Amino acid sequence: MQQTLLEAVHDALELEMARDTRIVVFGEDVGKKGGVFLATHGLQERFGNTRVFNTPLAESSIVGCAIGMALGGLIPVAEIQFADFIHPAFNQIVSEAARMRYRSNGTFGVPMVIRTPYGGGVHGGLHHSQSIEVFYAHVPGLKVVVPRDSYTAKGLLASAIRDPDPVIFLEPKKIYRAKDPFIYKEVCKDAYTLPLGNAEVIQEGADVTVIAYGAMLFECWKATQTLAKEISIEIIDLQTLRPLDATTVLQSVQKTGRALVVHEDNMFCGYGAEIAAEISEDPDTFTSLAAPIVRLAAPEVPAAPYSKALEEAFMPNAEKIVRAIKELAYWK
Repeated sequence: MQQTLLEAVHDALELEMARDTRIVVFGEDVGKKGGVFLATHGLQERFGNTRVFNTPLAESSIVGCAIGMALGGLIPVAEIQFADFIHPAFNQIVSEAARMRYRSNGTFGVPMVIRTPYGGGVHGGLHHSQSIEVFYAHVPGLKVVVPRDSYTAKGLLASAIRDPDPVIFLEPKKIYRAKDPFIYKEVCKDAYTLPLGNAEVIQEGADVTVIAYGAMLFECWKATQTLAKEISIEIIDLQTLRPLDATTVLQSVQKTGRALVVHEDNMFCGYGAEIAAEISEDPDTFTSLAAPIVRLAAPEVPAAPYSKALEEAFMPNAEKIVRAIKELAYWK
């Protein structure tokens, strides 16, 4: 059956909850309402209000309670309504959840998932458009996962729920309900998992490697279709930002000699900087480069503007990616 990314998230939650009674789902308005995007619609009716329930508008408390539940033997899946609201829980995530296994010498794990819609392109303005991935990808002890379509969303979320350590699961809300075939995939009705920590080459090519994740994969794919007769482009979906599958990236760049990294977060200290560093620090990959590594990201302004025209200027898109690929492919 074909599903939207949002439907796949819902089904993954439902199937995992049916499989394991230790799983509890909670967050702001996730109960009867089913969340602002309806990702948890109907789950409270099926599993009851002790396993699916609302919380106060207090992100630090949501995550703090999730940590306690995980230490007590449950598997909490906490929803932060928008990624922009996660910052009050930063200390709980970074100082507690991420470091619990290390500071207890492996005695205690925190098997929990924090789901949150993230990113721009939905006219959400400053407080509903943030890309927060790099804050958490920086932290050892956390896993950070970003699906690109319905198929990866369902499999990666199931793996995140089954993982013995805390996972930040970032859902690109711009493509939640997209019906384009690139995103709207055929999805198995039964539960399945996809491994965390593996990047995927979703299109093979010989001239340029394009590296992205989440909603930017769709923009990259559209750009490559425009250039298909002119430039042979390899596209890599990172899928998991922490841990990073650097091997897949390095092997591709060694083959093509050119690398473009695309993300919608700001460029300065953004995730693309880590990819550029990985490429530059590997002797075999660095010596294979035929051109400088290029990053395409949001401009150096605080957040995506509300205005449609300004938001489009802020966000990377297929047109900008086409220009970047051309400049990189013909760089001398």
